[in-house]
Amino acid sequence: MRSAIAFLAGFALASGVVAQHGHVDIPEIDRYVHSMLDKYNKYTKYPGPSPTYWQHPSPRPTKPVPKPPVDKCSFWMENIKHQGVAAFNPSPSTYQVFRNVKDFGAQGDGVTDDTAAINNAISSGGRCGPQTCGPGTTTTSPAVVYFPSGTYMVNASIIDYYYTQIIGNPNCLPVIRAFATFTGGLGVIDGNQYGAHGLGWGSTNTFWRQIRNFVIDMTLVPASSAITGIHWPTAQATSLQNIVFNMSQEGGTQHQGFFIEEGSGGFMNDLTFYGGLNAITFGNQQFTVRNLTFYNAVTAINQIWDWGMTYYGITINNCSVGLNMAAGGPTAQSVGSMTFFDSSITNTPIGIITAHDATSQPLTAGSLIVENVALKNVPIAIQGPGATTALAGTTGQTTITGWGEGHSYTPNGPVNFEGPIVPNNRPANLLAGNRYYARSKPQYQNYPVSSFVSARTSGATGNGHTDDTAALQRAIYAARAQNKVLYVDHGDYLVTSTIYVPSGSKIVGESYSVILSSGSFFNNVNKPQPVVQIGKNGESGSIEWSDMIVSTQGQQRGAVLFEYNLRASSSSPSGIWDVHSRIGGFAGSNLGLAECPKTPTVNVTSANLNQNCIAAFMHFHVTKQSSGLYLENVWLWTADHDVEDPALTQITVYTGRGMLVESSGPVWLVGTAVEHNVLYEYQFVKASNVFGGQMQIETAYYQSNPPAPIPFPYVASLNDPQFTVATITADGYVIPASEGWGLRIVDSSNLLFYGVGLYSFFNNYSTACSNQGAGETCQNHIFGLEGRNSAISLYNLNTVGTHYQITIDGKEVAYYADNANGFISTVALFRNA
Repeated sequence: MRSAIAFLAGFALASGVVAQHGHVDIPEIDRYVHSMLDKYNKYTKYPGPSPTYWQHPSPRPTKPVPKPPVDKCSFWMENIKHQGVAAFNPSPSTYQVFRNVKDFGAQGDGVTDDTAAINNAISSGGRCGPQTCGPGTTTTSPAVVYFPSGTYMVNASIIDYYYTQIIGNPNCLPVIRAFATFTGGLGVIDGNQYGAHGLGWGSTNTFWRQIRNFVIDMTLVPASSAITGIHWPTAQATSLQNIVFNMSQEGGTQHQGFFIEEGSGGFMNDLTFYGGLNAITFGNQQFTVRNLTFYNAVTAINQIWDWGMTYYGITINNCSVGLNMAAGGPTAQSVGSMTFFDSSITNTPIGIITAHDATSQPLTAGSLIVENVALKNVPIAIQGPGATTALAGTTGQTTITGWGEGHSYTPNGPVNFEGPIVPNNRPANLLAGNRYYARSKPQYQNYPVSSFVSARTSGATGNGHTDDTAALQRAIYAARAQNKVLYVDHGDYLVTSTIYVPSGSKIVGESYSVILSSGSFFNNVNKPQPVVQIGKNGESGSIEWSDMIVSTQGQQRGAVLFEYNLRASSSSPSGIWDVHSRIGGFAGSNLGLAECPKTPTVNVTSANLNQNCIAAFMHFHVTKQSSGLYLENVWLWTADHDVEDPALTQITVYTGRGMLVESSGPVWLVGTAVEHNVLYEYQFVKASNVFGGQMQIETAYYQSNPPAPIPFPYVASLNDPQFTVATITADGYVIPASEGWGLRIVDSSNLLFYGVGLYSFFNNYSTACSNQGAGETCQNHIFGLEGRNSAISLYNLNTVGTHYQITIDGKEVAYYADNANGFISTVALFRNA
């Protein structure tokens, strides 16, 4: 077996890809991943059953699995007319978006080896595979790969491709079962296959993909075999949902449910794990993880590195260890921070293992916040270094209302703490019972196919060239009037005026159908217009929307991609799941490498700036009059690189603002990210009653060339930030002071954020400012509070490249070096009072 170093020849992180194709060289992360792959190489190079397997019998499938009743398993997606079009594919008239694996020869009978048929269903049509077009990517060959109910036997990995949604029947979950002789490689489903040059795609560039509605069954494979269910090193706009992992529960089991060694995620929910050595083995910059259930694993969650992870709705039963975050030990911790809440641990000797204490290194690594976690027969709640007890548990029942370790600012600091904390005072309208409200993406599995209206059948073309404004609007109205779901067949729907979504609408896309704004209506920076307007001012009610993208084409200086106005109740809020914005850098955007190349050697000013690359006014506006909005797995992205370029070359595209929230709530931001905007990524103005779970940003790579606010004029009515100083001098460094805010809060209350990652990797496309030990000089500050704020609480704030982490009314409160955590800086607990 090759060593990890040989295995990693050309490995993405070895060339330093960490930001979205930013080529950020982070030796610390290199070490984590190299060490991890060395430690787990029995999984990464799984050769098949161990030799001792052949010395004893093992269960093998011998007869077909009985089929469930057809009516019980009927699912609209299987029966609806499939007419999605890949508008910018070289052959849009013949390219197949929807693929049923049985149409490619898969039997699903529990006996036949379906590996080749499934892989053919995924790969056919000249699609972007890990070894065929990686590390390049593309949006021009999307696919939904659908599995009807059945048991699909595999003897090698199912290889996932770029821009693929692998979807099973949610009414009768299809089982993907590994033969006892399964010979790998890494994962029954391999989401990013290794080749001679490392991962197929850089993990931080692996976007727009899903796997949902499956049982992954490894129980035929001997317990001694190091088999993995899913290999999933991915980035934003990705998800795992509604998957059951069946692993060996025998003593000495080596099975693991999923393996993630790197990336910049991401979201997953509704996963159940039975057995295994490590039910999940997890390393990633950040992730939001909700509603996972574990039974009878040795270790439920094995966290091997991160910057910030948010876990909630976690249920752990009958495991030896609930969460192990002690990787690296007290002298070299590799886990940056963990936020763990609204969960339960039962019949498990050790709840959480940490390597953090008052003398551990790095200084703030292993920062941990625990809130509202119920224990039942958990003798040690939290175990520290050297098997010490940091928090005693119970053989009865108790609840950890609040506990933490790390550095706190309340608002001044740092204070190094380990022990009980006062939990957040949660507004009632954010809760369901004693936990934060949450709702999984609806799949409408109980709806007959007659309950759906097709956008293309209604007259929209989705061909990326025809003006679909009127046809798409008619389809939305028709579906709403008939109380049906609008199915937006895959395509790029060009619109030249606002698309209005009335209360009561239900909309679902196919493999990220795109609404693409174009034309003069959206091009007046002094009169911004919504591309998609959800409700009108004063309108009540709610909507449901999933699996789509909103984008702009060419210069669109006044485009607001989403405007949310509805007044929805806290008990029935609007829900938006897996709906993203994507501005520039994709086929059909007219904002790619040819149009918007980066120009770091040119002094960019308002006079010489490329006006054609001013692509949007704002991503998402949650307006003053609105209420009741639940966002889950929503990525608002202004492209930093051209997705269609084989080298993923960086580009310069200008969007004024990220997400502006002015609502009095309730608003839930679950697994959201906002990136590469001029003035700010997140801004909250006179907002209240907002929950956030792992909010992540990157600032614009081109700043400070030009500095903010160029090229956007100041708008007082939107409470835009003002940038009056170009640079500051601190610690002997000249640091840019006119770069966009990562998170700005003005006159707001009851904002409760459970994990925040604010990253500034670049200054004018150079990463020298964020190199470890270089003073964190990409920008002087990144998180600011102004005016009259109350009840502002952040758990596990992680920053990169910013000299000062927290600024209150112009005063710098937190200095990066006081909270050093390797490449990042971490504040475990911030409260403004």
